[in-house]
Amino acid sequence: MLQAILFDVDGTLADTERDGHRVAFNLAFRDAGLDWHWDVSTYGELLAVTGGKERIRHFIETRDPARPEVEDLAAWIAGLHKAKTAHYLDLLQRGEIPLRPGVKRLLDEARAAGMRLAITTTTTPENVTGLLRATLGEDSPDWFELIAAGDIVPRKKPAPDIYTWALERMRLAPGETIALEDSANGVRSARAANVPVVVTINDYTADDDFDGAIAVHSHLGNQGAPAETLAGPAPDNGMVDLHYLARLLERRTNPEPS
Repeated sequence: MLQAILFDVDGTLADTERDGHRVAFNLAFRDAGLDWHWDVSTYGELLAVTGGKERIRHFIETRDPARPEVEDLAAWIAGLHKAKTAHYLDLLQRGEIPLRPGVKRLLDEARAAGMRLAITTTTTPENVTGLLRATLGEDSPDWFELIAAGDIVPRKKPAPDIYTWALERMRLAPGETIALEDSANGVRSARAANVPVVVTINDYTADDDFDGAIAVHSHLGNQGAPAETLAGPAPDNGMVDLHYLARLLERRTNPEPS
């Protein structure tokens, strides 16, 4: 029986990557006097690496861009990433990163039904709470029983650590939950923890391999703006709602005989 919904953030709650994080990275590079610029295509390639600090290090190691000689590269990267986070939060406060279709509807329905909610993401806690407050109100972080984010676990997605950590603290079995993700790394992370996962794609992840997901949709859907189902069972009303998620979990637990 469905007990909790576990939400990824970037690309799932909002299209934060292209017009949020990417822009914020470039602003931080500018402020640091770097001539780096991550265009849409470059950033799409870097998204294969999970985590902002990890993304910067990967860029340095693979592209060898001009940068200052520093004694502690990890500390320098952390400082650059902190500046990026500040720019990202500023973009949020200016209302430039809205929620994806159906997100608020599903959250409202889940809260009204007493469904347990959690965040399971590799982005920083400040990014999570900033997005929630900017789009859903000041008290919205309190809607979530748990916000599992950032460096709270040693290995980031596609490792299962963030899901394992959340399940342990919520005292839930994987089969009592459904994860909402947007990427192949997210699917691999959830499935490695045996958590069933539903995908909503975005421009950066549309061509990912979602093997293991129980359903893939264009978005969560709203009244009058139904989601397109790309794989798996389609919701009857075009909206990913609690009834649909519970039905998916039941089908997974008790598959119909062939």
